[in-house]
Amino acid sequence: MKPALEYLPRNSGESFVIKHFDYQYFPTPWHFHPEYEIVLVTESTGKRFIGDQISDFKPGDLVLLGPYLPHTYQNDAHYFEKRSELKARSIVVHFREDSFGDNFFMLPETQRISALLNRSFKGLSITGNTNKVISSKLYDLLDARGFSRWLILSEILNILSLSEDLQYICNGIITAKNDTETTRMNTIIDFVTNNFTRVITIPEISNRVNMTENSFSRYFSYRTRKSFTVFVNEVRLHHASKLLIETSKSVTEVCLESGFNNLSNFNRQFRIIYNNNPLTFRKLYQNQEI
Repeated sequence: MKPALEYLPRNSGESFVIKHFDYQYFPTPWHFHPEYEIVLVTESTGKRFIGDQISDFKPGDLVLLGPYLPHTYQNDAHYFEKRSELKARSIVVHFREDSFGDNFFMLPETQRISALLNRSFKGLSITGNTNKVISSKLYDLLDARGFSRWLILSEILNILSLSEDLQYICNGIITAKNDTETTRMNTIIDFVTNNFTRVITIPEISNRVNMTENSFSRYFSYRTRKSFTVFVNEVRLHHASKLLIETSKSVTEVCLESGFNNLSNFNRQFRIIYNNNPLTFRKLYQNQEI
């Protein structure tokens, strides 16, 4: 299965994202994104797929993943049972290098953190006492606001950079770091996630990243292994899945608010990504009557 390109939008006035996810089972498909990611599983069991490695996860599983490293968490079979009262919960942090401002990682004092981020391209499993310390700070981060949240994230990365409780997850680097491509891809993703409810054309987006239409199409397909149209649909479908889980809006309303203007196409595209139609998906996650 090809990984989907995923994006968690930042709230206004925040430089990075932290979410406490609470589901019947983890819904995210095999995916990747340009952000660094910290994942703490707080409840549920199953198997995690990260790069070229498959391993079991349980509460307390904690990892740091580099940009564009494909991954997914798949719960055990009993989480998918119709009457299951089990929960899949996790704390997830998405951040970029520019979350810390320009040239932050060029400072002498941040070289260990810079080295840590380079190591994260192979994925890092966090164990031992460091796991306990970082897990506690992630809960603090959920409640923090303003400058305090930035300081806590900085402290988390500093602790990790000094720790010996880190093990590589993957056998090799799945993707190479490229600052120019990361900046370009971030521009593309930011624009799409801010405009996916309307029509976005190839001429419009290629102009924003100073590329010809043909060059942009080749670049995007090579970098993400999918067409730009497929990516836009994935962003729309990710938004649709959140509306289905978090609201009681009708499927037609969700379809229109997610940027689709054809219900049949919406249902077809939704099934490709989530292997269920929207109503079945909602029932699985909210245990509601169809």
